[in-house]
Amino acid sequence: MDIPNLSTAPLSNQEALKLPKTSKLPYIIIIILAITSGFWISRFWPSKTTNSQISSGESLVDNQAAQIIEGEAVKVGVVYGNTSKTFADSATGIIKSGGINGEGTHTLEREGGKTQNAALTSSVIDLDLFIDKKVEVKGETNSSNKAGWLLDVGSIKILE
Repeated sequence: MDIPNLSTAPLSNQEALKLPKTSKLPYIIIIILAITSGFWISRFWPSKTTNSQISSGESLVDNQAAQIIEGEAVKVGVVYGNTSKTFADSATGIIKSGGINGEGTHTLEREGGKTQNAALTSSVIDLDLFIDKKVEVKGETNSSNKAGWLLDVGSIKILE
C-alpha cells in the first residue's frame, strides 16, 4: 500500500535531508567543565610518578650536587652527577677552565700531551667545581669540528 503525499508542493532533496538545528551551547559548556574539572583534579590528586619523586626527596645525584653548592668540598672517591645511567666513554685527567679552540667549556688534560686533551661540556654538572682536580669523567662523545674529542660529561669521580 502506497502512502500518498498530502502536501501540494513536492519536497526537494535539500529539504528532505535537513536536520533540526541544535544549539552549540551545551557542547561548549561540557568542554569547559571537562577542562576545569581535569585541571582541579590534577592539583588535588597528582600522579604517582610526581608524588614519589617529591616524597623521596631527590635522587642521590641531586643530593650530592646540592652538598657541593652549599659549600662543602668535593671528596675523593665520591661520584658526582648522573650515577644511574651507564656511559660508554670515560677518561682520566685534570680539569682545566676553558675549552679547546672554542669548543667545550673546560678541558681535560690527559697524559700524552695536548693531542690527548678532551674538550668537556656538561648539562648535568657544574664543571667549575672540579677545576685543577684529577678526575675520572664518564659521558657521551659528541661530534666536534675543532677539538679532537668533545665529551658531554654525565658523572665525575674525584681521584686525587
